[in-house]
Amino acid sequence: MSERATTSCMPRSRTDHCVPQTIATAGLLGDTSARDYAYKLQLFNSFAAPELRRAVASLDLKPGMRVVDAGCGTGAALAWLLQAVEPEGLVVGFDLATAHIKAAHAAAGAGAAVLQADLLRPPLARASFDLIWSVNTINHLRNPLQGVCSLAALLRPGGRIALGQSSLVPDMYFAWDARLERVTNEAVRRYYRERYGLDERSLADIRGLVGVLQRAQLHSVTSHTCMIERVAPLAAADEAYMLEAIFRGSWGERLRPYLHAEDFAELARLCDPRHPQFALHREDFHFLQSFTLAVAEIP
Repeated sequence: MSERATTSCMPRSRTDHCVPQTIATAGLLGDTSARDYAYKLQLFNSFAAPELRRAVASLDLKPGMRVVDAGCGTGAALAWLLQAVEPEGLVVGFDLATAHIKAAHAAAGAGAAVLQADLLRPPLARASFDLIWSVNTINHLRNPLQGVCSLAALLRPGGRIALGQSSLVPDMYFAWDARLERVTNEAVRRYYRERYGLDERSLADIRGLVGVLQRAQLHSVTSHTCMIERVAPLAAADEAYMLEAIFRGSWGERLRPYLHAEDFAELARLCDPRHPQFALHREDFHFLQSFTLAVAEIP
């Protein structure tokens, strides 16, 4: 993740066509070097590992390539990327948060380089990498175009940037109760509006990944979306992610002020492992979450 600022991107050459100008502030979602949601990231990586690994495989990486994981979080993808470019290749991961970097060092071992860095000012040589991989990171930027320009400057001519983003399509949690899903999602938006001063348009800007890549004057823009689909009975990693990261970490008591009392009580029952109605143990539990990978090439 990165501290955010204003942007100025202008064409200069095939390898240095975007030059970001930065003034450090907190990120759109409150990211700073001190912020720590490593546990949540680890839960997501374990949950979505099959889909993320297929996304890596779709990039057809070759031994000897040089790859950056921008916003590497706790580092799960570093090993997958390294497997694709070994033995001569190089993988570098960087993230803003101190806690995430510590976890990424442990996950990567000696195979990949891990740095603490601001995405808008990466301490890496320009025009020296073949691929930028960045998942669930651009949505933390106040100006996504600025972030893409900063990353594109690291690519060699013909290099690619792959931006992954989950949940561009609304997630399905309660297949049997669309109304409760709707009011819960509305409550989440109200929470973000109050805590971070963000309106619905700000939170939805990330849906324009393809447009951001086009505005950065990159070429051969493509996008593919798959569904992360889970049904009962859930694997341990799936249940842990939904219970800890979503039911408790994203919903929980923070949504009480934004829901009618009856709706909050119903949500609490569905999210409580001790309750007979616990959603994750229902036979009809069916979860859908999208994952989009948008890829573009440096001219």
